[in-house]
Amino acid sequence: MKVEARIFDIVTVFAFLVAVIYGVMTGAMTKDGVEPVGLVALILTGGLALLAGSYLRFISRRIEARPEDREDAEISDGAGELGFFSPGSYWPIALAACAAMGGLALAFFHVWMLVIAIVALLIAIGGLVFEYHTGPDHE
Repeated sequence: MKVEARIFDIVTVFAFLVAVIYGVMTGAMTKDGVEPVGLVALILTGGLALLAGSYLRFISRRIEARPEDREDAEISDGAGELGFFSPGSYWPIALAACAAMGGLALAFFHVWMLVIAIVALLIAIGGLVFEYHTGPDHE
């Protein structure tokens, strides 16, 4: 996780540096002064990257080093099971369709369509989460 934290640190420094340059340049080159929307967007981008990087750094201290974090690691150290991924699930397609419907509803500001998309999205999320749920054991 240290590698990922470093990447977010680089993005943080870049966003804050560009925010300073952007603020100075728009303040000096325009008659209206500093352009606030771009400046705020860059500052918030840096803040969000700082938040994510800090979280990853915090977590990396509490878990053992992964092969990606060790200099002496071999490729075979990362081998093994990564998790279970359903090969024949149709729920991701339903999630994508519901998200696309929600995007269209937001783009054209159809509130009724957005409500339907949110309900369908919640159903699709529930279907994906509980796809292999068999219920509690009654033994």
